[in-house]
Amino acid sequence: MYRLGFRIVCVALVCVALPLSAEDSRPNIVLFVVDDMGWMDSGVYGSEYYQTPNIDRLAEQSMRFTDAYAVPLCSPTRASILTGQYSARHGITTAGGHTPPRERHLPPSAPPHQPLLMPESQTYLDLSQITLSEVLRDAGYRTAHIGKWHLGLTEPHWPEAYGFEVAFHCQPSAGPPSYFSPYGVIPPGTDPPQTKGRRYAVGTITDGPPGQHITDRTTDEAIEFVRAHRDEPFFLNYWLFSVHGPWQHKEEYTAEFAETTDPRGKQGNPVMASMLRNVDEALGRIMVSLDELGLTEKTIVLFYSDNGGNVHSWVPDDPRIKKVTAEHPLYDTIQSYRKWSGGRPPTNNSPLRDGKGRLYEGGQRVPLIVRWPGVIRPGSVSDAVIGPIDLYPTILDALGIPIPKQQVVDGESFLPVLKETGTMQRTAYFTWFPHLVPGVSVRQGDWKLIRRFQPRPADYEGLHELFHLKDDIGETTNLAAKHPEKVAELDALIDRFVEQTGALYPQPNPAYQPRPATTVAPADPLDGLLPRRCEATVADGALRIVGTGSMPFLGTGRVKSTGPMTMAMRVRAPNGGSGRVEWRVDGQAEFPESGQSVDFSLAANDDWQDVSAVVPAQGRTNIVRLYLPADEGPLEIQSIHYRHAESGKTIYEWDFRN
Repeated sequence: MYRLGFRIVCVALVCVALPLSAEDSRPNIVLFVVDDMGWMDSGVYGSEYYQTPNIDRLAEQSMRFTDAYAVPLCSPTRASILTGQYSARHGITTAGGHTPPRERHLPPSAPPHQPLLMPESQTYLDLSQITLSEVLRDAGYRTAHIGKWHLGLTEPHWPEAYGFEVAFHCQPSAGPPSYFSPYGVIPPGTDPPQTKGRRYAVGTITDGPPGQHITDRTTDEAIEFVRAHRDEPFFLNYWLFSVHGPWQHKEEYTAEFAETTDPRGKQGNPVMASMLRNVDEALGRIMVSLDELGLTEKTIVLFYSDNGGNVHSWVPDDPRIKKVTAEHPLYDTIQSYRKWSGGRPPTNNSPLRDGKGRLYEGGQRVPLIVRWPGVIRPGSVSDAVIGPIDLYPTILDALGIPIPKQQVVDGESFLPVLKETGTMQRTAYFTWFPHLVPGVSVRQGDWKLIRRFQPRPADYEGLHELFHLKDDIGETTNLAAKHPEKVAELDALIDRFVEQTGALYPQPNPAYQPRPATTVAPADPLDGLLPRRCEATVADGALRIVGTGSMPFLGTGRVKSTGPMTMAMRVRAPNGGSGRVEWRVDGQAEFPESGQSVDFSLAANDDWQDVSAVVPAQGRTNIVRLYLPADEGPLEIQSIHYRHAESGKTIYEWDFRN
């Protein structure tokens, strides 16, 4: 018998299954999707901090993909998995599946300061879609959705309406009301008890034993579904809540990781390590159950993530948590996170740039591992560019089930890649993401172009960013100006993609009122150098620094680079003294107390002198501080030059002699 947590939908009228003897040889499907798991968040993908023995073991038995993609936020990826369509076509373009139903649209107006009318996402999966689960159900598969849904808040858009006979979920589903039982879920139509500080949701999840972690509970339900249908072909769609916020973790695990460090110096949040261990254990339990039931050889297992790792949330300066008071339902969770995380963001995706919610690789590139005993060569690795749109046609292709003629599918089966008998045939792969830092990207071979919709100098360089990922996986160098012909070629592919998918493209805002020219600020003579505890003026071909406090420095966000670099400076310091270069990299909310600075000395001399220092940065720098002994007396700088340590290529320079 199923647990009460299961909601069983009668499908007696959809009896188009093949006879049992024919069904018996068809493989089962287990789709194991982790929420917010970054590309570098497991041992097999390169982490030296997180402990993921079961994920690593699965990779040894599978094909591992190095260039798999997702949409930068979860709901679009999930909709693409179930429909085989780009988000530009199905209309779910941001993580809005926990909000009231709304169709996608282009708003008729926008505030006067906004130059464009930006498209707004649909917040539910259209019922006209013929989902992967419906196709499998109608082909005789038993189907279950367990865990996070995030494709519709209200009951008409719950998993049961999209071909899942069994569902174990709660709404709203951005994250669970609580990771620990009681989970705060009530039956539909029931008023929640008036308990101060608790959050409540509706759905089919029921409470487990007090204190049980929701990952353990959903894994129990997944295993029970597998056991109940061991003699029938089944599709288990297991979408975990972890490792999404709120980051409620098993503190006994977290305490262990708090005593360890990352040899790479990149990752180090014990809360995330704790939650990833919990996820890894869940995968291990599924694999053991398949072994015990004799189903391993006839089950295709796909391990995937819905977007890149989160590097932005709950850092010390996050405005969303600064205002949280003791009355907030997440107050205790936030305090626990602060206690254990040490101010670190959830994860670090280095060497990839940025993370969740961004079009850079850290937001899109994710782990993908596929096991099919007897078909996929164990331990194989592929650099094929795969996305969520490809799972629908690949799974059906593997099962010999045709794609419904009524369903438009943008994806391509990568079964030939899995069998190592062929390659992907499409020209390019696209990601449509008109939100947060909006734009669209195209990947063709090793080239990647990001097209932005409007300028935003603080976040990116120009409306077009071109990267060669084989040579620059960290997306440190925009090659758009150097290769205009490649920009034009990929730009044309984006135009065709927009037309073919019916994407809602941003349009000019008729109410836009640009600032009058008289209000434009004059050019910055310091070109992005911010003096702190000193005064800085440019005159007579030099930058003159006068200290006004202890430890004066020049800060800047212009020096953005990955890896070691060299700082070279031409300076005149009559009083001499010592200085240092200090840096912060992506994923760090604050400057570390030690380990990320390098010292240099200035001789007391009235003549100009050249001084340099090797900066052994690891990761992508985003803030650099140049401390100067200006508190010892005024000094002058003719030039400051940052170069890549290996290539000598200029990262950024200031020359005040011009």
